[in-house]
Amino acid sequence: MSALKLPLILLMLLAAPAVQAVEYSTVLPKQSAIGFEFRQMGVGVKGGFKRFATQMAFDPARPETASAKLEIDLASIDAGSPEADEESAGKLWFNRSAFPKATFVSSQIRALGNNRYEMRGTLTLKGKTREMVVPVMFKPGKTTAQFDGAFVLKRLDFGIGEGMWADVATVANEVQVTFHIAATGK
Repeated sequence: MSALKLPLILLMLLAAPAVQAVEYSTVLPKQSAIGFEFRQMGVGVKGGFKRFATQMAFDPARPETASAKLEIDLASIDAGSPEADEESAGKLWFNRSAFPKATFVSSQIRALGNNRYEMRGTLTLKGKTREMVVPVMFKPGKTTAQFDGAFVLKRLDFGIGEGMWADVATVANEVQVTFHIAATGK
């Protein structure tokens, strides 16, 4: 390399804009969603929750410092019909008068490569708390990032669908939960 090229390369490197880390912490509720799907008497049933609050801090350059908290208003359920929504409020299902919210709090987020992460934490639902491992896919954008994930929740672990509804031939134990969280950075 000639003596003239080295100073020119150093000058170009110094003039290049510094890459700044972005911490995503402002959740966009209207662009975010939480859904679920389960089987009742062999037929797939889809639903979701209309109201939830999310607090998060995620810097893709330092995922080990990330945190997330999600609080779902169980009264905002859309289980496919007004009757199903009303039934879910009762003691055999969510017992919303005693437990109006479900809460997930992260304890660790680990990078898996290719914008995939593993989020560990606790889910509290109907007074029961269980450890969860949730896979998350991160999609950065110009102004908004997307966080998508899915996991299987075993409803009987939380006492969801007790009594006559505990029969897994009637309502499957496995509930596929999906989420899409949109957030902006600072």
